[in-house]
Formats: sequence, structure tokens, C-alpha cells
Amino acid sequence: MNNFETIETRVAQVRAELAMQELDAFIIPHDDEHLGEYIPAYAERLDWVTGFNGSAGLAILLADRAALFVDGRYTVQARMQAPASLFEFLHLIEQPHVQWLAEQLPAGARVGFDPRLHSLTWYRTAQAVLADHGIELVRVTENPIDLHWHDRPAAGKAPVILYSEALAGQSSEAKRELLASDLRKRGLDAVLLTQAEPINWLLNVRGRDIERLPVVLGFAVLYANSTMDFFVDTDKLDCFAFNQHVGQDVSVYPIDKLGDVLQRIGEDQQKVLADPNTANAWTQLIMEDAGAMLVAGLDPTMLPKACKNDIELSGIRAAHLRDGVAMTRFLAWLDRLIASGEFEGVDEGTLAEQVEAFRREQAHYVEPSFDTISALGPNAAMCHYRHTNGTPRLFGQDSLYLVDSGGQYLDGTTDITRTVKVGDVRDEHKAMFTRVLQGHIALDQVRFPHGTAGIQLDVLARLPLWQAGYNYDHGTGHGVGHFLSVHEGPQRIAPKGSMVALQPGMVLSNEPGYYREDGFGIRCENLVVVTELEPVGELPMLGFERLTYVPFDTRLIDRSLLSPAEFRWINEYHAEVYRRLSPLLEGEDLSWLEQATSLI
Repeated sequence: MNNFETIETRVAQVRAELAMQELDAFIIPHDDEHLGEYIPAYAERLDWVTGFNGSAGLAILLADRAALFVDGRYTVQARMQAPASLFEFLHLIEQPHVQWLAEQLPAGARVGFDPRLHSLTWYRTAQAVLADHGIELVRVTENPIDLHWHDRPAAGKAPVILYSEALAGQSSEAKRELLASDLRKRGLDAVLLTQAEPINWLLNVRGRDIERLPVVLGFAVLYANSTMDFFVDTDKLDCFAFNQHVGQDVSVYPIDKLGDVLQRIGEDQQKVLADPNTANAWTQLIMEDAGAMLVAGLDPTMLPKACKNDIELSGIRAAHLRDGVAMTRFLAWLDRLIASGEFEGVDEGTLAEQVEAFRREQAHYVEPSFDTISALGPNAAMCHYRHTNGTPRLFGQDSLYLVDSGGQYLDGTTDITRTVKVGDVRDEHKAMFTRVLQGHIALDQVRFPHGTAGIQLDVLARLPLWQAGYNYDHGTGHGVGHFLSVHEGPQRIAPKGSMVALQPGMVLSNEPGYYREDGFGIRCENLVVVTELEPVGELPMLGFERLTYVPFDTRLIDRSLLSPAEFRWINEYHAEVYRRLSPLLEGEDLSWLEQATSLI
């Protein structure tokens, strides 16, 4: 049986289950119970029922129709992986799925959903839209996919990593008391925590439950008296060592006890803070139905987690130095490969594996921080390209190569993009690369007052492109965690989105780009940290300290476009790259670095 036949069988099985439950449709998101960006293999329900394995999407099964919603990144991939004989392909943003569903069904229809896989905000909104059309939104107690996914991967059993205060910079007790004191001031009894990164940060633990994201999955409730209930697979814990690590006021429960505890909280009529946008509907509805007062608000861990302390920043700087060594060795290796002319059989996958090989040689390296984007020529025009989704492009036929990669180190998380010359380049390549780099430089150098949000800085990175009539269709900067997610909020630099002010200790990416469909792609990315600047004038000012030190490819620069200040920035940056990395390199790699950082 080929893959499309397998999908057809699975769709039929789920439809039969829906008929038994008297449901006219079922909604299948790409989410697990924690509603985070990354999900474990056992939660890949969307992939199981459609064949589509992208990171964002949603499917709806009706009795005789089905639709797969994806965003612009995955239009081509979805049509390759999901059978068109079964699924209509719709745009996730431009064609809102709940409104689409309301237009397909008659009044009196019943739509099933798994409340563990949708936020409370989604539930309230979807319920209202469907009710306007006389359609009922029905919570299922058992996901119909789970009933038929007989070879479903088991959840991981890797032991919890007790993350030392020497790396975290602050004890779990101190973090819990900080949040609990805020609950007391606000007259709240507890806060519900459902996403992995906040819980891991709060307890000073990490795990290996999800590839690329070093967390242990679980749920937690923190109370105003600083006690905490932690719901986790207890097989992963040495309870004595865990209690010694976090203190005696953390009670550990198996995951299947979560509903009972939430029910009790509701019966006690407690006032519970919960983020309706990030916590699943099931957890909040249990408490609310039992009598709790839900108080909607942002997850209170997000801001203190984002503002790294001095110990965390020290580790992050050290991790970036080692990562700079790995990336520099890779770029030197790549140039030697080109010079040799012996690259038959080398493709995007080979290059990605070589990046990983150099990182594995570095101290404290654990795993990549995301799937490496290793893109040659036209493939680089797809911002989130993955060479594993098809046949990797062979090396040796393109002018440009874009590699966006990162590492999870015990003391920090890295993310870097370099665009490099791998063939004959045109003047257009150089002009566009230079404009992207100019935007990068402008953002790198900005000074801004306290209270400034990333949305106010985004234009700086785009201006050199705008002035020439170009743009790019993604944000300029995302937050980055500390041995946690490579995508962290609430900080962001983008034309729309977060209005949270940038604060000292926040780590962000600086990554403007340009993409020509079916042609080439360019991106220049370093990580930076928000820092206090020496006072000048009347206002205290903030700026960015660079964390990433790896050469940019000066062979791609059109010098006629640069200002004297931009010349100076490039030369000073490369001088600092050489100063930091040269003691850690030798032989051909050191010789390459000397050439790559020479004055322009």
C-alpha cells in the first residue's frame, strides 16, 4: 500500500468514528496538549491523517469532504504530501478555517474538537462563530485519531536534567517566590502553567522529550504561597534528587492526576491566572466548570525568563564563541571544497551534516536548536526550506548558498545565518546582499530609549531594501531562550505583533533578508542582547551587544553602495571576529579566518 492509499484508509477510519459519535466534522490542528511551537512524534496527528508534516497547518474532515489549511511556506509541500483526491488545499491565514467550516455545514450540525489541542481563546471564538450558524461545537473525550493510530510512537522516557544554579543563575525557589509574590499582590490564588519552556525555566530543569527543544513536558500550578504542583511522567524523575534540587514545596504528580487537581481547585473556588491564548481549553474549562474564577492574563514567567541574568548571559556568550569556531571551520571547509573541485555527490544534506559535525566537536553541545536550513540557489528563496522534504539539491550549480543553523549547548542556544558565494555571482547578487547587510548594520547600531518595542525598530533593517524598491516577508528578529527554545517571546522585532518593550537581558536575532522566487535567497543573521548604554544627552538609552562572531562573505559586497560608516562597521566587526576566534583555530582554518576578516 502506497502512502496515499494509507492516508485514504486512515481518513475512512476517522470518518467511521465520527459517524458513530454523530459528528458531522472534526478539526485536527498541528498541536499537542501544551500548544507550543514544537511537538513530539506521538502528537503528529495532522501528519498521520493527511501525510503533511510541516510545522503549521490544520485539517478538517467532513463526512464527504476534507480540507487542509497551510500558510504560504507550505503550499507546495502540502500538495506533494497530501492526496489531492481527498483534500482541498486552503490558506491558513487568508481563509479562516472556522468561518469556512460554518459555511459548509447546515444548521443543527455537530463539529467535534479535542479540547486538549486548542486554546481557550480559540474555543470561545469558534463556539460563537459556529453558534451564529446554528452549529454545535462538541468536546470529544477521546480523540478519534488516537483510537486508530495503532503504531503511534511512545512518549520519550529520557530522564529529567537537573539544571544547576551555576548555569541558571538563580534558584528555583527564588523564581517561584518572585512569581508568587506577584500573585499575592494581585489577589490571585494560583497560576496555571501549561507550556514546557516556562515550567522548565521555573523549576531549573531540562529534558529530551522533543527534538531541538531541550525540555521535559509537563503541567504545573504555582500557588500564591510559593508551593507548586508539577504534573509529569514520574518515571523520568529521581524524586529524592529532584526534591533536593527544587526544594520541598514542590509536589510531583503523574500526568493523569492533572484533571483531579484542577477539579479540586475549581471546587475550592480559587481565582486562577491563566493565559487563554497559550493554555489549552481542557485545563481551564475543568476549573471553570467546577467553580473556579479564571483570570485571563499573560503567562507571568515570560518576561523574567526573557530577561537573562548575568550568569545566563555569561553562558550564552561562551556558547556563541564555541559556535563561532564551529561555523568558521565549516565556512573554511566549504571554500576548500570549492577550490578542490571534488564535490561530486555533495548536496544540501551533505552540507547540513558537515555543519552538525563541526558543532558536535564543541564542548557542552547537545543537539541542533532547529532543523538546519541548508539551501542552494533557488531553494534559498523559501525562507523555511527543509532539504529533507524532497531530493536535496546537488552542489556545484549555483552562485549562492544560504545556511541557517544553530546549536543547543548546556550554557546557551545559538542561531546564525550566513549567505556565501559558491559559484559565479552577478552584480545583482552583490547589490541585494549589500542592501541586506546594510539593514543588518543599521539595526545592530541603533540606540533607543527605554519603553521601545521591537515593532518600532523593524523599519531600520528594511530601509536599504525599501529605498531600492524591495522588501522581505518575515519578521526581522525573534527572541531566543537560554538552553531552551530558539524562538522565545514576548520580545520580537517585526512590522506587526508584540508591543512588549525591549528590556536589558533580552536576546534577539537580527536577520533581514531578500528572496527572489525560483532565483536565490539572502539572509544575514546574528544574535544580539539588549543592554544599557553609556548615558548621552537627557535620556538613558539601550542598544544591542553582539553575541555572534563569524565572518560575513565580503566577496558578496558591492562596495559602491557602502557609506564610510558601513565600511568602518564591517572592518571593526571582522577585526573583533579575528580577535576572538583566532586563538581557538589553527592551520588551514586559521589561515582562512585571516583572509576572511581582512580589511575591505
